Amino acid sequence: MKIAFVGKGGSGKTTLSSLFLRHLAAQRAHVIAMDADINQHLGGALGLDEDEAAALPAMGAHLPLIKDHLRGTNPRIASADTMIKTTPPGEGSRLLRVREENPVYEACARAVRLDGGEIRLMVTGPFTESDLGVACYHSKVGAVELCLNHLVDGPDEYVVVDMTAGSDSFASGLFTRFDMTFLVAEPTRKGVSVYRQYKEYARDFGVALKVVGNKVQCPDDVDFLRAEAGEDLLVTVGQSDWVRAMEKGRPLHFGRLEQQSRQALGVLQDAADRSYGSRDWERYTRQMVHFHLKNAESWGNAKTGTDLAAQVDPSFAIGEPAAGVGAPQPA
Repeated sequence: MKIAFVGKGGSGKTTLSSLFLRHLAAQRAHVIAMDADINQHLGGALGLDEDEAAALPAMGAHLPLIKDHLRGTNPRIASADTMIKTTPPGEGSRLLRVREENPVYEACARAVRLDGGEIRLMVTGPFTESDLGVACYHSKVGAVELCLNHLVDGPDEYVVVDMTAGSDSFASGLFTRFDMTFLVAEPTRKGVSVYRQYKEYARDFGVALKVVGNKVQCPDDVDFLRAEAGEDLLVTVGQSDWVRAMEKGRPLHFGRLEQQSRQALGVLQDAADRSYGSRDWERYTRQMVHFHLKNAESWGNAKTGTDLAAQVDPSFAIGEPAAGVGAPQPA
């Protein structure tokens, strides 16, 4: 399953995504985690110290390698330079698998040991001083989108993405790349404003969206979120001494996480697992192509000097290898 955590800045989405990753790791699940927020906090939330987090390789810095690998022998893509963040795979493209080894993971992913298990962590990389005035972080997050467009995952595999704050993911088609989107909302007017915006934007694209109420202190907080989100409110989470200790740099064993929080994480996993049964590979491919053509027309063709619509392979549909379509190509 591909799972996104979204929400306004300060809502706790990174904390909750890190807890969910620990929950999966404790089950020995096969997991890839991606930090797609330009404010790179996921590594720290997973227990890395500042030096370890700073040493993580940036996907944005390896974009040429990512493009070259994913292009494979696809005859519709003349060169890696003509690939943009929305370029879809086609016949001859190399696809990524959660459990495999490949040059992209070798360059961009690092194993992170957690209580009871291990995950692969990939990060976009921070916004640097050299980017000021000449670029925006969407070029860095584009590495995440390219990888997700070419990633084939199964029902017992998890790709968890900590997204950029607010509704910035709507700047491309990235918000449609997930089987389940968890929107983390505090019980405040500002907390639910991002939910309303996300719900409106996602309405026409079949995005599975559930609200996770965070920092809930009393029944009135739950009632407020229920009134604002209705049936989209999946579960609520209150204050946690375990999280407070982690944020102080004094992490406890994950087994000591409060029972209420553990139950909430189980609810999230159940919702994500159920969402996979509704995955529509044809719609997934169709939406990928839709946003690629929009980006090509609005800026991509001018930037690359190429008609990027020609990159679309009308006979190709990404899907699970067992279904006989979208099978990864040999390296």
